[in-house]
Amino acid sequence: MSNYDSRPWLQHYPDFIPHNIDTHQYECLVDMVAETFEKYRNQDAFSCMDKSLSFNDLDIKSHNFGAYLHSIGMVPGDRIVLMMPNLLQYPIALFGALRAGLIVVNTNPLYTPREMKHQFVDSGATAIVICENFAAGFQTIQAETNIKHVILASIGEMQSIPKRWIVNYVVRNIKKMVPAYDHNNTTWFTDTLSIGAKHDIKPWKGKHDDTILLQYTGGTTGVSKGAMLTNQNLIANMLQIRAVMEPYFKDIEHRVALSPLPMYHIFAFSVNCLALMGVGFKNVLVTNPRDLPSVIAEFGKHKINLMTGINTLFNALINHPDFVKQDFSHLRVTSGGGMAVQKAVAEKWLSITGRELAEGYGMTESSPVITTNPVVNGRIGTIGLPVPSTDVRIVDDNGVPVPVGEIGEIQARGPQIMKGYYNNPEATADIIKDGWLGTGDMGLMSEDGYFRIVDRKKDMILVSGFNVYPNEIEDVIAMHPKVLEVAAVGVKDEKAGEVPKVFIVVKDATLTKEEIIAFCRTNLTAYKIPRYVEFRIELPKTNVGKILRKELRES
Repeated sequence: MSNYDSRPWLQHYPDFIPHNIDTHQYECLVDMVAETFEKYRNQDAFSCMDKSLSFNDLDIKSHNFGAYLHSIGMVPGDRIVLMMPNLLQYPIALFGALRAGLIVVNTNPLYTPREMKHQFVDSGATAIVICENFAAGFQTIQAETNIKHVILASIGEMQSIPKRWIVNYVVRNIKKMVPAYDHNNTTWFTDTLSIGAKHDIKPWKGKHDDTILLQYTGGTTGVSKGAMLTNQNLIANMLQIRAVMEPYFKDIEHRVALSPLPMYHIFAFSVNCLALMGVGFKNVLVTNPRDLPSVIAEFGKHKINLMTGINTLFNALINHPDFVKQDFSHLRVTSGGGMAVQKAVAEKWLSITGRELAEGYGMTESSPVITTNPVVNGRIGTIGLPVPSTDVRIVDDNGVPVPVGEIGEIQARGPQIMKGYYNNPEATADIIKDGWLGTGDMGLMSEDGYFRIVDRKKDMILVSGFNVYPNEIEDVIAMHPKVLEVAAVGVKDEKAGEVPKVFIVVKDATLTKEEIIAFCRTNLTAYKIPRYVEFRIELPKTNVGKILRKELRES
């Protein structure tokens, strides 16, 4: 028996964390949701811009939204896009859609029309809930998709009067954040709730292996792929996260989590929206986490017990003069994911808040959590220990486990691993072999079962926790008529961790860096736009003509 098979990490589990979880505790996620609504009915579930939504409110409103979806002819298995920042409409739409048996397609609202079109066409979505700030871009490609039902959400829509009017007036008329769009054939989110209140959700029953979420992730070819996450996948990861975190909150009746990461991101989706809500947490939603004063202000308004985030956000907070003035006496857990937590950031966070910053690890294809550091006495610089019911190993290029302490690719196996990529069996077969998910990350395991990432096997660029793939950037820039050749790599950045840099061989000497940036801005989300542009006479290549990105990164 190898050291991997013996699961040495189990000896470092606290006594209260089970080695395995029962994925059949719930047949479908909707069962868990129903139990949660009933158990915590009179407590707050979500809060946004000082407006709270109780579990009872969420039960009623999500039922009404689900009933509305059935009333317009949507049936279990249909796909619906949710495309908005952190707003109260998100959990209502999410749980309403799931209660109606629909498959949710989470979408980054910052996507360009080109990126939207691929995801919407690939998923086969027929409905969308979209924040009006992004409706204009969507409408440019709507006719090329199957989306017929457009439900609009506004930033202030769920607020009480007169705050609703004030917020929307400022967003639309003062800050000019809502480009003009066509209101025809659209329905306001609040109107769907009123209509749905006159109907009911038609009976249906979800199964353990049903896909309920299509979570899109970039690919090494630059083509976005939809990870099919099932009831079992999400229930498993929810229970795994709960097993690791809940014991630290046993004595707190009204639990509060600060949720600055967007719910459409798989980390916040599974950790905050599912796992924490499932044990009675009130999630305080931050609509714009780049507005640091608004993030910091929540510490003054709420007794924050838990916070999730990524390294760039933690780094920005600990360097903000107002953050150190906050009361952290109620904080029990800080969880970092999405990108590596830097040692200096973790140490300063501990010195300011008095709590460790526990780094975890995962990917979209694993729902997402694979490993996490213990909440107390974790090991900085590692990604921690595998969560319950999860096996992790390090393998060589042939998929053979390497000795403990040696570097290889990280593979994971467990009930949270996706069913596969939607309509892409070839890509599924490439990443899942004999039940093991190949992460594409290079790492090693210590004798006591702690894992550490040492490098990425793929050329992926990680910008503030978001995956950026060089091929996608290259494909866009290659469309420019003045470009002959292009290569994209990631370079280090103090704030974002990494940012894209492109090397270009021109076919027209009049091409400028400004032209390239402007061209990218119309075709790529902001975080994918190259920060640096360098022109070269030629690009380094292998003898068969493959561009050597490694040499460019090292140049």
